[in-house]
Amino acid sequence: MARTIMIAGHAKLPRGMAARDVYETLTVTAEIDPKYGVIVEASCTLLTIHAQNFLNDLLRGYSLIEGQEQILEAIQNGYHGKAKDALMAACKDMYYYYVNSKTIEHV
Repeated sequence: MARTIMIAGHAKLPRGMAARDVYETLTVTAEIDPKYGVIVEASCTLLTIHAQNFLNDLLRGYSLIEGQEQILEAIQNGYHGKAKDALMAACKDMYYYYVNSKTIEHV
């Protein structure tokens, strides 16, 4: 079994965002420990390095085995920008792929 797995979620970006000039969708990726479901590292296609680092710091350490609610709450309370709904939708999509993956030990 792989030491970690990569899962991605996607969502449509809102109009008026600089990232939309480059990407039509927002992608959130997470490197996950398959045994415990813990997010080891996360990334996204927001344009600024600061926003990308912030999302990584926000999501790192959460276990997807425990569900998506804590992650969505962290974004709701921690990220205050135009992409909030897209980030939450992309994380929901990522969680869907996590739950439906056959390579994960505990789900």
